[in-house]
Amino acid sequence: MRRLPLLLTTVALCGCLVAVGALRDDAPRGTPPPNGTPRHGAGAPGAPGTVGQAIATDQARLRERPEDAESWAGLGALYVEQARLTADPSYYPKADEALHRSLTLAPQGNVDALTGLGTLANARHLFAEARDLAQQVITLSPHHWAAYAVLADARTQLGDDQGATEAVQGLLDRRPGTAAFTRAAYDLEQHGRTAEARQALRQALDGAFDPADQAFCRYQLAELDRNAGHPDQALTGYRQALAADASYTPAVAGQARAEAALGHTEDALRDYATAIGRIPLPQFLLELGELQESLGHTAEAGRQYRLLTAEQRLAAANGVVDDLSLGQYEADHGDPATAVRLLRGEWQRRRNALVADALAWALHRQGADEEAAGLAEQAESHGWHNALFSYHRGEIERALGRTADARTHLAEALSTDPYFSPLQVPHARAALAALTP
Repeated sequence: MRRLPLLLTTVALCGCLVAVGALRDDAPRGTPPPNGTPRHGAGAPGAPGTVGQAIATDQARLRERPEDAESWAGLGALYVEQARLTADPSYYPKADEALHRSLTLAPQGNVDALTGLGTLANARHLFAEARDLAQQVITLSPHHWAAYAVLADARTQLGDDQGATEAVQGLLDRRPGTAAFTRAAYDLEQHGRTAEARQALRQALDGAFDPADQAFCRYQLAELDRNAGHPDQALTGYRQALAADASYTPAVAGQARAEAALGHTEDALRDYATAIGRIPLPQFLLELGELQESLGHTAEAGRQYRLLTAEQRLAAANGVVDDLSLGQYEADHGDPATAVRLLRGEWQRRRNALVADALAWALHRQGADEEAAGLAEQAESHGWHNALFSYHRGEIERALGRTADARTHLAEALSTDPYFSPLQVPHARAALAALTP
């Protein structure tokens, strides 16, 4: 098992968190996230209005000083942040234009513009491009901590296991704050080291004085509880996050997930609607659609799925390459052949556990279980305690007649998180019962 040798000593020695104002990526977490976005952030969640004010300030400054390369780089980074906060990908072309304008004005050693372009590339799921940009920045300025955050995210998504850990360690060494702690926690969680992930997040919370930082850390801790099959504890954590910062939308959606698991259906439907009204992320739409489908509300579910595909088309029109989300949707709710085509393309771009699992499931749905089995095994090879991975693997093995293995992995899924999916859990229980002597 790989180690982050300095993680725990760095966390223990750090007396406070550094509030990070750039390179945020605190996309909400799922099991796994349908969009494959890393489940961490680089700092306190911002507010769209606050970022909008900062954008207006920079725009006014640039009208007076259009040759200010630094302000163009700052404006580009703000556009990326506003896209994240509002789920509006139309900010991405604006960010691209501003960051390239900065590079045109200051082509030598412009690490802020290059880092901003790396952040933008990650947001658009152009992970190889983001990796290369981050490495370029590190070559120019080895102590530019923000580039290590970009590099860690990119390498994680590309499936560069050792490289991702090295980048996280580089970030810990240079800036032991929320950006580093949350990325370290995700790396640890992916490798089955959940207790250490929790420890890193708790140390981050202990040093978080800003309400937004506190909400973010509490949300991440609640996600660990939910993914471990403890929705009651998770619900408490989401509520604590919202008590710290009522504007933190991912915690509203997290609350809905926990409520659905606990059978508080009306509360869950209400909270999903609130979250989607604020930020119509594909993950929220898919989760609400599947909850509605599990309740027999097929027309309502169909509306969420149509909105999801519309959001994906809008993202693609603004330079986002995300065949993972659409492939996952097609595998369960559309055409498995389309899912396989999309996910094979995604697998060529990034070979991580999320894509391996998604492609395995799509192949199973198409009937190609022999190929699917190898990918399902690969998805679980690093020890991530992920109930959905185990369920998919168990169903693939069941289709192949591998009864003992199927029984093991179906039981593992239900043991890890008995509430992992309102649609799939009943199937998992029925399949396990059929295989049990």
